[in-house]
Amino acid sequence: MLTRIGDHQINWCPCPNLFVMIPSEVAAELEESKYQHAEPRLSIYGRSASEWESLAAWFIQHKVHSPNMRWMIQIPRIFDIFKSKKLVPHFAKILENIFLPLFEATINPQKHKKTHVFLKYVTGFDSVDDESKHSDHMFSYKSPKPEEWTTDDNPPYTYYLFYMYANVMVLNNLRKERGLNTFLFRPHCGEAGSITHLVSAFLTADNISHGLNLKKVQP
Repeated sequence: MLTRIGDHQINWCPCPNLFVMIPSEVAAELEESKYQHAEPRLSIYGRSASEWESLAAWFIQHKVHSPNMRWMIQIPRIFDIFKSKKLVPHFAKILENIFLPLFEATINPQKHKKTHVFLKYVTGFDSVDDESKHSDHMFSYKSPKPEEWTTDDNPPYTYYLFYMYANVMVLNNLRKERGLNTFLFRPHCGEAGSITHLVSAFLTADNISHGLNLKKVQP
């Protein structure tokens, strides 16, 4: 598990009490100051559909919530690692593990109370990894569908972005109809790699983090 408070990234350690203590103390200081807010980050990997329930249970059990704190969910682009270890059969399973629990909690919040409560404190989704990793595949209408992506190769950045955007958009429409909070799509983009990353984010994201490669784009 990983979180970010301010400019400081905190990796999961064998001492979960420390991980609870830090955001709790930050939340207390924010509430005391009244006018400051924070947006820590937590990771969902798509390795298992139970990740959301486990994260929500931790969140509620340790009362890591505050009116001055909202949480961003970052999703690492590491399908290739899970596939090589035979943890998932295809890319569609990653998407299913990430988004199906959210649709279920939206449709039947009483049956998925913990996830439903946790989602009230989530602001959006981020897509993270090393953008400089090269991919020979160019995403297009000819690309394999998620359930057909069965190779050990990682899908390209634009592939991830499109399917994350599509799922977030449909989820938001459903949640809006039911009077629930919706989520922003705010991927890390433009740190390195192809300029097509920025083009993809421009077409799909609510806003992006970084965008450093914009300076290399000819007007």
